[in-house]
Amino acid sequence: MPEPTRFAFVVGTGRCGSTLVQEILARHRSVGFLSNLEDRTTLPLVPASLQSYLYRRLPPSSQQKGRLRFAPSEGYRVLERTVSPILATPCRDLLATDATPWLTQRTQAFFQSRATRAGCPLFLHKFTGWPRAGFLGAALPDSRFVHVVRDGRAVANSWLQMRWWLGYRGPERWQYGQLPEPYYQQWQDSGRSFVALAGIGWEMLTDAFEEARSAAKPGTWLDVRYEDIVAEPALQFRAIADFLELEWDGDFAAQLARYRINLEPTVSYRQDLSPEHVEMLTSLLAEHLARWGYCA
Repeated sequence: MPEPTRFAFVVGTGRCGSTLVQEILARHRSVGFLSNLEDRTTLPLVPASLQSYLYRRLPPSSQQKGRLRFAPSEGYRVLERTVSPILATPCRDLLATDATPWLTQRTQAFFQSRATRAGCPLFLHKFTGWPRAGFLGAALPDSRFVHVVRDGRAVANSWLQMRWWLGYRGPERWQYGQLPEPYYQQWQDSGRSFVALAGIGWEMLTDAFEEARSAAKPGTWLDVRYEDIVAEPALQFRAIADFLELEWDGDFAAQLARYRINLEPTVSYRQDLSPEHVEMLTSLLAEHLARWGYCA
């Protein structure tokens, strides 16, 4: 009898490098995933059993966003259609206490059916924004989580450039729910700066990831810094593969070697933001930055 499919989730704040991690891991022959085609249409354009095979043969350049492409997806459209907006777009983190029988059954049915169709030992999915790990760990026991963290100044800078970031509406109307009082006061003290609000959002989500890690079952959580991946991709992906119990073979090493990982985005915030904004973010996020090994 074949072993049951294992589940793993790449999680992060968004604009943290989690897409790169997901797309590279999805090139492993033992990994199945949800594609952007299934997210956008109900038509079976590519059989799930062939997705991994076809994807591994496409060049990394074909996954560039903003163009016609075939790639792993977070699948928020299909999750809203077939599971619930609660999982796709919550205003707060989803915890184990949110695992009602109805929502749990729909989540299990969604992931287990797609894992069966993919026919791979490991089914990998990505969520950004809130971790959702407490809920996912309750719905799909023994799931593993790869948390990708990135310098909060770089994340804040990138958020400000994204159309989906609703911080320009203020924290009363953005996608992350109400700010806790200390963070709301930071927002006010900054003169209601949008740059500050993006940084505060990173702080708030980082708090949620740290709480999720504390609540996770031992051995099911791995933190990895985007900057370390960029600096030493082979070393970091070998560690991630070991954590996910994926064989490090010549095929996967060759898939990784096809990527040209750019160092520039790790420090682009210093060019995109004014020196005053960089200084403000560095001061505002100092405690959180230090906890993750980032310095001024």
